[in-house]
Amino acid sequence: MTTVIDKPASKPRPWAAPERPAWEEEPSKAGLAGKGIALTFACLVVLFPLWIVIVTSLSSRKTIDEAGGLVMVPKGITFIAYRELLSGGQVTRATLVSIFVTLVGTLFSMAVSVLCAYGLSRSGSLAHRWILMTLLATMFFSAGLIPTYLLVQSLGLTDSYLALILPSALSVFNVLVLRGFFMGISQELIDSARIDGAGDFRVLWQIVMPLSRAVLAVITLFYAVGYWSAWFNASLYLNDQDKMPLQNVMIQLVQKQEAPVGLGQAIRTGQLSGLAIQMAVMVMALLPVAVLSPFVQKHFKKGMLTGAVKG
Repeated sequence: MTTVIDKPASKPRPWAAPERPAWEEEPSKAGLAGKGIALTFACLVVLFPLWIVIVTSLSSRKTIDEAGGLVMVPKGITFIAYRELLSGGQVTRATLVSIFVTLVGTLFSMAVSVLCAYGLSRSGSLAHRWILMTLLATMFFSAGLIPTYLLVQSLGLTDSYLALILPSALSVFNVLVLRGFFMGISQELIDSARIDGAGDFRVLWQIVMPLSRAVLAVITLFYAVGYWSAWFNASLYLNDQDKMPLQNVMIQLVQKQEAPVGLGQAIRTGQLSGLAIQMAVMVMALLPVAVLSPFVQKHFKKGMLTGAVKG
């Protein structure tokens, strides 16, 4: 009698393509080639301007003069623009200001948003429906620029870093996304924690937030990019040039209003090109977002879409 030994089922390969639904046809070779060409073209359209900015920032004055402006083909690389920008002066100070405002503002905004969203996600919280309606109303109706400026001025926040944080500290959209995700967490899990004696803050810190890492990462990126890229509040509420963030200094350079402190002499003597300085500041402004975005990209589908649908 022959004994038949069943072979163990092969494990799915992580690199294998997912199985297609029965109603979905296999893509043709022409379709795959068309998709590849379209994606390649889209990537080139997005990356080509960035390539020009980076190459121009790394080019010498002679190369820029020969190209008649923006450089597309590099002819030697020099880091003199970045070295001069980071050697001290207005740009270095503006970069530190932007980093400080981004870190402090993001932490403050996340703390306020998480607390607000968790309170609104609990149906038994005090006046949560009225508070939610009030927040939703602010998405469609605004007091306007002049009342906002008068409020900031009456609070004594003008010409201070708080004016860059408090007026934009809370995004109702982000709160709604967090609320939708929090509402999707199992109520039985929260009830079991309460039976064990956990209070609201402990439930939020040890249960809700660990289960919400995806949406928290996405919302943190949203706030960080918002603070890093913000320039309007600084131009409206700040008068001291030493307190200006990097984005405002970049606008001054692009508009050619003035050269950063310490670089005017270098530009006049021909050591630096004003265009290279402008492009270098743009690269410095784009670099943090370009570096952080890939690490948070994997959380977008789980965090953003899930929170929005469940909300």
